[in-house]
Amino acid sequence: MSETEFYRTKRLPPYVFAAVNAMKARARAAGEDIIDLGMGNPDLPTPQHIVDKLSEAVQDPKTHRYSESRGIAGLRKAVCAYYLRRFGVKLDPETEAIVTLGSKEGLANLAQAISAPGDIVLVPNPSYPIHPFGFILAGAAIRHMPVGQFTLFEEIQRAVKHSTPKPLAVVLNYPSNPTAQVVDLDFYRPIVQFCVEHGIYILSDLAYSEIYFDCPPPPSILQIPEAREIAVEFTSMSKTYSMPGWRVGFATGNRKLIAALARVKSYLDYGAFTPVQVAAAAALNGPQDCVAEARAIYRARRDVLIEGLASAGWEVPSPPASMFAWAPIPPRFAHLGSLEFSKLLIREAKVAVSPGLGFGEYGEGHVRLALVENQQRIRQACRNIRQFFAGNLAAAAAGEDPESRRAALVAARVKAL
Repeated sequence: MSETEFYRTKRLPPYVFAAVNAMKARARAAGEDIIDLGMGNPDLPTPQHIVDKLSEAVQDPKTHRYSESRGIAGLRKAVCAYYLRRFGVKLDPETEAIVTLGSKEGLANLAQAISAPGDIVLVPNPSYPIHPFGFILAGAAIRHMPVGQFTLFEEIQRAVKHSTPKPLAVVLNYPSNPTAQVVDLDFYRPIVQFCVEHGIYILSDLAYSEIYFDCPPPPSILQIPEAREIAVEFTSMSKTYSMPGWRVGFATGNRKLIAALARVKSYLDYGAFTPVQVAAAAALNGPQDCVAEARAIYRARRDVLIEGLASAGWEVPSPPASMFAWAPIPPRFAHLGSLEFSKLLIREAKVAVSPGLGFGEYGEGHVRLALVENQQRIRQACRNIRQFFAGNLAAAAAGEDPESRRAALVAARVKAL
């Protein structure tokens, strides 16, 4: 029996990133040095004071037992203190905050809690895969809202007008993964008002709230008072404090949604390991110099990447926030599409990126580059890309089909082996 015969798994399309990941693995197994700008996997070490708090907490045998599914009280209080300090939003740690096993898992758990087959959920396209597929796995139907054709508010209005039944919820994600787009409170206000009027929930993903460069600090949708009636917001320790493998995040906002998430989580998990939660609370309550330092590192990497690609002849918009650059495929390679272009970069430039198609059909024509290598490695990636582009142009100038030339080079390598 194939895994695609099951109700939920057969609703999932082939994983677009799998082909690129497999190529990368094969190349590395063959001894090739692949510079990985694909997965958004932070490479910075977790700040030492957070690691020290984990080490201290784990020495207490009492922390080795089951934890609390909705998160220990100290961490929920720390989350609320963060929201008050950063956004001026006062939350109740008992009813308006919950700890999750990362924002990704939290969003998927909430999708299970609130949606049913036949429900319609509005999701921007392109978007981070869990935004649509969390709801698809829960049995709901997705209405994609193309980014850039209309304003998102106009897309929401159009979707409500033409959807039967009325949409259950809308997903927002700013700073955006993958596009790095940022918004202000004036962007949120009409959407919140409209959703309140129509009884539509808002799920806001704010995972990149602290990675910003050329813009004011990104706001929380909960800064709009009416949002508390219909919105819940997810964020994560992964990017802000370089804690991706620790798997701890949180959700805040509407009490009804938080209660629904808490009830589903109570059946699915016992919460993150208590020492991890203690360390997360220390991160939120402790010195924040580490956050500013990480932000500065990502900014410097961004500048090296954008300048290096420009010198290679690849003009890529400089992201104002997030840890990603959303790059249009150079015109001479546009016919390949994002997946084949990504494969080509691995083969010829030894650089791995994420194909835009993996973020939705409207991500086609782009690739995403993550700022997860140091400046030296990013410079090397740009040099590799420049050399590949130069060779491709030289072949074209000589009247040679670049794709045929590439195939001949690959064949020659295979023969040499």
